[in-house]
Amino acid sequence: MSTYHAPLTDIRFALHDVLQVETLFASLGFEDANRETLDAVLDECARLCETVLAPLNRVGDEQGVRFDKATGAVTTPDGFKDAYDQFVEGGWTGMSAPAEYGGMNMPHGVGICLEEMIDAANLAWSNFPLLSHGAVNALRHHGADWQKEVFLKPLIAGTWTGTMCLTEPQCGTDLGLLKTRAEPAGDDSYSITGTKIFITAGEHDLTDNIIHLVLARLPDAPEGSRGISLFIVPKVQVARDGSIGERNAVRCGAVEHKMGIHGSATCVINFDGAQGYLIGQPHKGLMAMFTMMNTARLGVGVQGLGLATRAYENALRYARERLQSRALSGPKLPSKAADPILVQPDVRRMLLTCKALTEGGRLLAYHAGSLVDSAELAADADARKQADDLLGFLTPIVKGCLTEWGNECTYHALQCFGGHGYIAEHGMEQLARDARITTLYEGTTGIQALDLMGRKTLQLQGAGLRVFLGMVEAFCVEHAGNAALAEFVEPLQAKAGEWQALTRSIAERAAADPEEIGAAAYDYLFFSGYVALAYWWARSVAVADASARPETFKAGKRETARFYFSRILPRTKTHAAAIASGPASLLGIADEALDS
Repeated sequence: MSTYHAPLTDIRFALHDVLQVETLFASLGFEDANRETLDAVLDECARLCETVLAPLNRVGDEQGVRFDKATGAVTTPDGFKDAYDQFVEGGWTGMSAPAEYGGMNMPHGVGICLEEMIDAANLAWSNFPLLSHGAVNALRHHGADWQKEVFLKPLIAGTWTGTMCLTEPQCGTDLGLLKTRAEPAGDDSYSITGTKIFITAGEHDLTDNIIHLVLARLPDAPEGSRGISLFIVPKVQVARDGSIGERNAVRCGAVEHKMGIHGSATCVINFDGAQGYLIGQPHKGLMAMFTMMNTARLGVGVQGLGLATRAYENALRYARERLQSRALSGPKLPSKAADPILVQPDVRRMLLTCKALTEGGRLLAYHAGSLVDSAELAADADARKQADDLLGFLTPIVKGCLTEWGNECTYHALQCFGGHGYIAEHGMEQLARDARITTLYEGTTGIQALDLMGRKTLQLQGAGLRVFLGMVEAFCVEHAGNAALAEFVEPLQAKAGEWQALTRSIAERAAADPEEIGAAAYDYLFFSGYVALAYWWARSVAVADASARPETFKAGKRETARFYFSRILPRTKTHAAAIASGPASLLGIADEALDS
């Protein structure tokens, strides 16, 4: 069975040393987000994750959720409800929510660290409160005053949970094809009818009410995505004064049988004339939904990070304990029958890949989380816009790269166990199965790549990219004369130049052939992700060198950075070559030739 111990040393290094969040949070008005408070919150969350959530991870995988076809009820695995009750009692559901609605008003940049630990401890369980955060954001920014008063407080308190209902059997990413209808009921409410699929936490026994945010069409809606509106549809009816009514015409029709996250309820939800309320303006539902979705995309990226971290922890422990064969240069433990497999170069390659991608990815994700706060609360309008531009640019990178790296790392960790990794006893195959969904949630990797390439880079004329390249350039100028950092600064500066030139080249070719965008998008996503991590690794070494941390910690950062720059950053060459090849090799083959 896999174990989990929160990597608090590296989490604190990322927050306090590299990102220096206390200064940022103070400038944004978070007076209580000082180091002492943050460390206490991290410690307590780690305790909850290690002692309550992590032991239930295998229970959830083995039991799964139970579905009653006769009633549509869903029962969560043993222990899940008790864990959720402890979670609510501890105030974790409202950690980053506004105080005026009962939250603790901590920064999103703190909440994302807590999400990493919770996801690593028990991904299936973490899905139940996950989308409540997105529902809160959508209501805060787009809900009417009465909707905020009635729905935000119980969502933030955790007595209700939220969902996001987009996908239908005939439409996934192309929401312009959705068929769910909303008919005016004559009393400021609407009658919602349709079927939604793949609804995470769409039904469960953790709370008495579930608040579904549902995309649907009004009778006068124009065709396509321009005709989509967003509605609040509670499982149990809620009046405008907050009073609770009868069970709404909302029912779980089925629970999907999945590759992983068995303890998470992935539901088919049927709305049969259910009472709902319009959020925001008619036909403007996508705008409100994207407020919810963008936060969720960062959250799913952190899911990949959490699983990779847990997988690495267990693989490293096993590699130290497992005695098998000898080092090629001679016995390292002559008194033992064999050396630990940790001495083998290929095992070290896999472990260092996990360490490099998780520790670098942690900074990438935490930085993006802090930008959520800056984009909303920075005192200067230019600073808010700059943060928003950068956040928009980084969101598909965080979601797309961290989830794909999560899959890579869980498979590397499983491989370190050999045949023992493939059986259930050690829990590694569960991590690999659970990680697979993260590349699909909230838009596949290909969708993230198109968002980054098409909208965030070309359509917005590289606004976010320019901000990030400015950060890289400032760092390189600051350390231009630092001989100890030259091995990182010089290749980082060169890669930043390649990134800029590559972007310009794609834009020029896309002007003549729009297919260039789709052909380049996937490789551009990963080229961007690897260069972004190179910046964070170079900065990590610089910060660690100047810190009072133990020499073993400093050496660990430097040697991992060397591994990253020599073994992983060169992957950008393959991605650049694929982009340069253009769309011909993808589109040149006739459809019928694919069968031969």
